[in-house]
Amino acid sequence: PLETLSFLWRIKLFKATTSSLVRCLSQVSVKTIISGSDCAGRGHNNSQKTSVKPLKVEKQEKQEVEIKQSMSVSELAQAMNKDIDHVYEALLNTSVDLEHLEPNTMLGEKWIKEAIKRCGMKYKWAKIVETKVRENKDIQRQPPPDLARLVNRPPVVTIMGHVDHGKTTLLDSLRKSQIAAQEAGGITQHIGAFLVQLPSGEMITFLDTPGHAAFSAMRARGALITDIIILVVAADDGVMNQTIESIQHAKKAKVPIIVAVNKCDKPQADPKKVKRDLLAYDVVCEELGGDVQAIHISALQGENLLELAEAIIALAEVLELKADPLGLTEGTVIESRTDKGKGPVTTAIIQRGILKKGCILVAGKAWAKVRLLFDVNNQAVAEAGPGTPVEIVGWKELPSVGEEILEVESEQRAREVVEWRTYTEEQNKLKEDQRVIVANQMQHQESYKKERERLAHLSWKQRKAVLYRANKHRMACRPSERAETEELSLSLIVKGDVEGSVEAILNILESYDADEQCQLNIVHFGVGDISENDINLAEAFSGTIYGFNVAANKSIQDIAAKKQIPLKMHRVIYHLIDDLKEELGSKLAPTTEEKIIGEVVCGTCRWFSWANKHS
Repeated sequence: PLETLSFLWRIKLFKATTSSLVRCLSQVSVKTIISGSDCAGRGHNNSQKTSVKPLKVEKQEKQEVEIKQSMSVSELAQAMNKDIDHVYEALLNTSVDLEHLEPNTMLGEKWIKEAIKRCGMKYKWAKIVETKVRENKDIQRQPPPDLARLVNRPPVVTIMGHVDHGKTTLLDSLRKSQIAAQEAGGITQHIGAFLVQLPSGEMITFLDTPGHAAFSAMRARGALITDIIILVVAADDGVMNQTIESIQHAKKAKVPIIVAVNKCDKPQADPKKVKRDLLAYDVVCEELGGDVQAIHISALQGENLLELAEAIIALAEVLELKADPLGLTEGTVIESRTDKGKGPVTTAIIQRGILKKGCILVAGKAWAKVRLLFDVNNQAVAEAGPGTPVEIVGWKELPSVGEEILEVESEQRAREVVEWRTYTEEQNKLKEDQRVIVANQMQHQESYKKERERLAHLSWKQRKAVLYRANKHRMACRPSERAETEELSLSLIVKGDVEGSVEAILNILESYDADEQCQLNIVHFGVGDISENDINLAEAFSGTIYGFNVAANKSIQDIAAKKQIPLKMHRVIYHLIDDLKEELGSKLAPTTEEKIIGEVVCGTCRWFSWANKHS
């Protein structure tokens, strides 16, 4: 029947379709072995079967990162071949304090592994490379000399006391000069060294220290390198703040004191009161049963100056001040500055040996081959012996004040010493930074632990939600893309004529303690005139340039005016301090205080109220 034929035809069509589908699938396979390719059956053996092997999907290898026991954030990012932001993101929601995490912050082994794991990588330990311990190349002072080689030397006398008590006027009278008239504001603002020859022929080296409160470090330096201290006290003013500080410096350095009671020619002078006031600070004069000499003088009139000089010579003989003129030179940097014609120049006191031209010197991290030597009168000299102040020209860099000067055999030896000292300073700084970082991390981990304990009652999902909300501001953008908060700040560039002046200004700035209201940033400080580099730094940091006893030529002033950079030049230290206080005050927001000075009761209002009731 037709229905049966139709059914059989459908079955045959289905078989043909199935056979075609199998043949297509076999062609797509990776490896196909076909026997009997003629499907029409032209005498080929159809008994051989088609074999199909499955596809192999290769597993992706994780990137290997070489690690060490401790690595900085930047080192880890470099080892991972990622930027620093990836490390920050990997350490989110951990006990690592991301707010204080810097590129040079050192990470411990635990957090290195955790960051690598979170980035989908694996680690392997880097090969240990043996590093040789660097040999100590520093230089030390020579051992004590043979007593038979010692010769007498001029005593080093430091004049100390309160500001405007007549210290520099006393030195002027002793050496017949006019230094006080040349000082800005009539006060000493540098430490000066002078060699004075008395009428009797004896030589004395005087150090004149500033009396202003800002120069405390200079006075301390003067006390450390001196043999005798002349404490100048004005008979009409008495014992003041810097007088007390000078006494403390002398006692700390264990240096004998001679009291010079100055301005005794004034009608209101009271020398006896000065001596009584000094008793409170354990300075007992000979008249009161002590061992401290007290000389009544008038520096302006030149009265009793010879008696003061004789007292210095007598005390120097008792102290038996001697030095070794042979061997390598030793000394101390009193002051350092940059001279336009001479370059870096230091004022030094020679304490051992004889300094000559061509000597190789090391002071701190600076070294010099002596080209020129100048005495206190700016006259070139061939050599300088023990106890003599001298200006040294030939420094490669400007050494810091207070550094000891040591002579070495060659320039190569000088470079080795400087390299070693630089390396040692860097290592010490690294250790100190590491100590601070570890302390900050421990403090953060304590707070992190307390936060975890606070959330311990929540489920892990609830904890995740709370932590996400707390850290949402950190996840909003990468750390390098975060906008800095607008805080009040004042950026400063400080330039001075000598290093001691810059040091004094920096000591004043260190006492600033209102950073939470206005951040004080010292961008740069140095010795010398204002340069174009200072203008560029001030422009980059929107800062102000303060200059003390330095100059800015016309071209520099024009550049500063064009770029609207404030140039504040001063010649007197307290004027600079006042200007700085005023500028900081202008940055701070005004504080409003409500002070009730009284209360007023309005009787008129009460009368109107009574009148209304009875009208």
